[in-house]
Amino acid sequence: MDQTPAAVVAASGREIRITNPEKVLFPTGHTKLDLARYYVAVADGALRAAGGRPNMLKRYPNGITEEFFYQKRAPQSRPDWIEVVTLRFPSGRSADEVVPRDAAALAWMANLACLELHPHPVRAEDLEHPDELRVDLDPVPGVTWIQLREVARIVKVTLADFELVGWPKTSGSRGVHVSVRIAPRWSFSEVRRAALALAREVERRAPDIATSKWWKEERHGVFLDYNQNAKDRTVAAAYSVRPTADARVSAPVTWEELDTCQPEDFTLGTMLERFATLGDRHAGIDSSVGSIDGLLELSARHEREGSGEAPWPPHYRKQRGEPPRVSPSRAAPAKDVAPPSAGRRRKPARAQKAL
Repeated sequence: MDQTPAAVVAASGREIRITNPEKVLFPTGHTKLDLARYYVAVADGALRAAGGRPNMLKRYPNGITEEFFYQKRAPQSRPDWIEVVTLRFPSGRSADEVVPRDAAALAWMANLACLELHPHPVRAEDLEHPDELRVDLDPVPGVTWIQLREVARIVKVTLADFELVGWPKTSGSRGVHVSVRIAPRWSFSEVRRAALALAREVERRAPDIATSKWWKEERHGVFLDYNQNAKDRTVAAAYSVRPTADARVSAPVTWEELDTCQPEDFTLGTMLERFATLGDRHAGIDSSVGSIDGLLELSARHEREGSGEAPWPPHYRKQRGEPPRVSPSRAAPAKDVAPPSAGRRRKPARAQKAL
């Protein structure tokens, strides 16, 4: 079957060729051309979230009802104006990832059927020092949006107590993300440690509805996923179109809006009018850069009190002080081994082996 002739989208002084533009990506009927035009329209906000950062590509070449794939390495056949930067991962491998700088780059990514933007929390100019701490609020099954908003409000207050400013957005799925701009002075491990301290503090303030427990069998309420701050982890950025039947968008909101909105309010269709009317709700995020020194001091106190390292994701190297990477229900019970009785000779090693 012949494909629809390519279309052209003008952006940032360039003409971006959109192949198979009428390819339907969502059950709503939205096409690849719609996606490209959307990202050009919201580019000011989308680039504030993902621009100037290495981005992993998450591609849906046949729409959300078919298989998708992650692509860390930028395609070799790309325009010479598409910027890339070499990232080195905890596994020891490396990859050249795309760094979007303008609306044209976003349109080019849309042509690859990248529905979402997945930036790392670092700038291309400094790949080892994150400038963003990410608070990922992940509700366990059965938790309502009202409960999730309650935990988000506690996160806001807790951040303020540590002189940090949180910028909330709907995840586009079931959760809420809170972005916190920080000075690029700390390592990934330190930022993760600060996020863990924050999660434990929110859990202390609201133990019935919030948890920092890594193992799913121990969770309740809303999980604060501190491991989203580990190196090589990404989350869907603001303005990302998520793979949902209604083409839902991860929408930046004010704290006041979070109290009244619903996740389904923000879609590829409705966000265009909202952005044209209100602009980017996170326009001031880069002017609220903070320090995580206070959270690191809290982390040190937690360690002195017996709450040290917490589990890392499975593909990371075992960390110093990390508890066993096994869920509590699978952990083998400790066995009591009686010492050899007094006066009893131990068998030679050869005899033991024979036995």
